[in-house]
Amino acid sequence: MSEVESSAPDTARPWADEVPEGRLVNEGHSAGNVLEAHEWRVLQREPGLLRIEAHLPAALLNPRGQLFGGFTGTYVDFVSLYTRRGDPTSPRGFQSTINMRIDYFEPITGPTFEIEGRVINERGRNALVETRFFQDGVLAVYAITTMRELAD
Repeated sequence: MSEVESSAPDTARPWADEVPEGRLVNEGHSAGNVLEAHEWRVLQREPGLLRIEAHLPAALLNPRGQLFGGFTGTYVDFVSLYTRRGDPTSPRGFQSTINMRIDYFEPITGPTFEIEGRVINERGRNALVETRFFQDGVLAVYAITTMRELAD
C-alpha cells in the first residue's frame, strides 16, 4: 500500500488534514477506512517510533473470530508508512513499500491490541521499519517492511 497520488490539493488528503489530538489519520484513506484507523488511539509518537492502540473491526475476522491473516499486512503497511512519516506536519515525499515479511506467533483476537512501529535503519531514500503487534501484552506478530521514498 502506498499513498495514492492525487491532483487534489494536500488539504484534500486525509493524512494532510489536521488530525485530532491522539489520532493518527482522518477518515478518507481507503485502506485506513477498512481498518477503521481514524478510530485508533496514538499512545506514543516521536521520530522513528509510533505506538498505537488499534481495534479489530468485525469485517476483518476469520471464521474463528481472529484477525484474518491477509489483513495483517494492511495493518503493517499502514503503520510502517506512518512510522516513517514521523512528524505529521513535516513534508515527506510519496512512499512505496518494496518488501514486507510477516511472522505470526499468536492470533489477534481483539477487541483491542497494540501495534508498535520503529524505524531501525534509514539510508538515503530507503528505510527498514520493524512492526510488532501485541495482544494482551504478548508479542503476536512481527514484521519487517522496506520502504522507499520515491523521487518527485
